[in-house]
Amino acid sequence: MRYGGLYGPGTGMFDRTMVEQIRHRRVPLIGGGTGWVSFVHVDDAAAATVRAIDCGKPGNIYNIVDDEPAEVKVWLPALAGVLGAKPPFRIPAWIARFVAGEHIVSMMTRSRAGSNAKAKTELGWQPAHPSWRQGFAEVAKQSMEGRTAA
Repeated sequence: MRYGGLYGPGTGMFDRTMVEQIRHRRVPLIGGGTGWVSFVHVDDAAAATVRAIDCGKPGNIYNIVDDEPAEVKVWLPALAGVLGAKPPFRIPAWIARFVAGEHIVSMMTRSRAGSNAKAKTELGWQPAHPSWRQGFAEVAKQSMEGRTAA
């Protein structure tokens, strides 16, 4: 099982620290933001895992991701928007290498998307959150409601 970028309640992407970093514009777009990310909601990852146990073929690799991979330059500003933040700052990749390191720069500028076609076909799995757009908005709303109730 190869899981995409996990998100959902209680995950790193929506924990209080990460949300505050995004709201204070401390998570910049690096370079052109041309790295691709394939996301998956934690509930969809769990459902796919159960399907793989029940229906998967031993030795096969399944990419467990939603239906809409996105470039960083698309999903990061969208995430900021659902959190009520301004769009992220952009910094050149050469500067980011000094601050964040090559690994982060590579993730933000050169990573590639995954496809869930094999998991859908062989496992009969469908993500309940087919797009990170809908999933991010749902989790952000739940998160904000939880903070208001607390």
